[in-house]
Amino acid sequence: MKKPILLAVDDDPQVLAAIDRDLRAEFRQDYRVLRVNSGPDALETLRELKAKEETLALVLADQRMPGLEGVELLTHARQLFPDAKRVLLTAYADTEAAVRAINSARLDHYLMKPWDPPEQLLYPTLHDLLGAWQREHKPKYNGLRLIGFQWSPLSHELKDFLSGYLVGYQWLDYETSPEAQELVALKGYQSTDLPLVIAADGTVLPNPDKATLGKHLGLTRTELQAMYDVVVVGAGPSGLAAAVYGASEGLKTLIIERQAPGGQAGTSSRIENYLGFPTGLSGAELAHRAWAQAVRLGAEFLAPQEVAQLCVQDGYKVLTLVDGTEISTKAVVLTTGVSYRTLDVPGIDRLSGAGVYYGAARTEARSCDQQDVYIVGGGNSAGQAAMYLATYACKVYIVIRGASLAASMSAYLIEQISQTDNIELLPFSQVKEVCGQDHLEAVMLDNNGTMEKREARALFVFIGAKPCTEWLAGQVLCDTKGFLLTGRDLVTDARYKTAWKKGREPFLLETCVPGIFAAGDSRAGAMARVASAVGEGSMAIKFVHQYLDE
Repeated sequence: MKKPILLAVDDDPQVLAAIDRDLRAEFRQDYRVLRVNSGPDALETLRELKAKEETLALVLADQRMPGLEGVELLTHARQLFPDAKRVLLTAYADTEAAVRAINSARLDHYLMKPWDPPEQLLYPTLHDLLGAWQREHKPKYNGLRLIGFQWSPLSHELKDFLSGYLVGYQWLDYETSPEAQELVALKGYQSTDLPLVIAADGTVLPNPDKATLGKHLGLTRTELQAMYDVVVVGAGPSGLAAAVYGASEGLKTLIIERQAPGGQAGTSSRIENYLGFPTGLSGAELAHRAWAQAVRLGAEFLAPQEVAQLCVQDGYKVLTLVDGTEISTKAVVLTTGVSYRTLDVPGIDRLSGAGVYYGAARTEARSCDQQDVYIVGGGNSAGQAAMYLATYACKVYIVIRGASLAASMSAYLIEQISQTDNIELLPFSQVKEVCGQDHLEAVMLDNNGTMEKREARALFVFIGAKPCTEWLAGQVLCDTKGFLLTGRDLVTDARYKTAWKKGREPFLLETCVPGIFAAGDSRAGAMARVASAVGEGSMAIKFVHQYLDE
């Protein structure tokens, strides 16, 4: 972290050198000392420091300077850096003007020249002033900052993206934060350029998409190997497990993820039934640990990036990315997971990302402080989200069509929900419409046959499971719901027998294309549990070895 700055200004070279010498001798351990030899140059320096978002602790300026006197310079300094301490250096003849300036220019102090010895006439005063500044100073956040509008879907998308990769950032709402408005103007941008990402190194990214932001964060690789042993498509629990085992067993392994690691599990606020974590852990934490583990073992990651097409050429598999890049590999493990089904009611498309969210959307929890939120769905993900949101929201309503949660939610979550005062279950209920202009304001609820309009700050949707396999149409065999068929399903069901052409039976997790495997929630018959997904991902690598040894 950069040290705060002490700025000394005097047009007399000898006096300026003496100020610089004395300040450095006493304060250089905790501060940086800058010196400027004229008022106009000092004002320009102040503006540059402001543009660079430097921290200014004190300005020490001589009164009698041509072009811009000390009092006037310190007045400008107060406008640019209102928290910095301002001290006027003056001769005995200008004492009266200095005293008047304490009121008119809001000076903190004035010092007489000469100040020899500084141990008695300079340092005590400056130590007092800097001590007061330190007590009041709030250090500027030096990490990545995201400035946008609370109800902007793109702002929400970037917040989720950064959180998914556990990138620390500061969120600033342009409409409510004067700091955000000042920063945007300071960087030379306008509200139309939002969302705006300001990196720790000062780089500004206006209106970035996830790929641009990922490239800046170093997530997107620019060099890829000519041939991989195995490419894993999707970085949910099964994909991360496949990457860990593939890399640890010496396979040239690449994993491609279009959003953030963890899949649906990565958005869970608390997973309490995963083996080995008796106090539970968040989905993001689990995903980050697995991600770090795979990288340490030698797996390569490409994210955020999406595969558009998969084809087979002379036994090798060729993956074509959305940007046209082609990746060749000997084997593929498909761990594309599932996504939540959309809620088909009036207004849903218009307000998606602006109060209506699919999944936990943990980044929006704080904005729900002391307001009512609604959750649609009765699975474990919905229950975990309800428990997390209950720490912020005034009331959390869980909307389900059935009579209870028993058929779809784990017993430990049902018990926790029943013991949480501000969570209420609404059985035999459905959301029929979402209302609002530029953001969600209310939901129209059919509550056991009675229609009513209720105010709502946010609506979180957790319904159904739609496999992310559309891009594989015509290449790999799926069932009628889009889930990937593997193993014995390809040879025992008469409808699919002709799809398997190889002389041997398919391996347990092998699709109708030899060397292409499926694991996790997108596979037909999967258990939809984190532990089973991890198990399938690791099992898939065993079958990859067997395929490569043929």
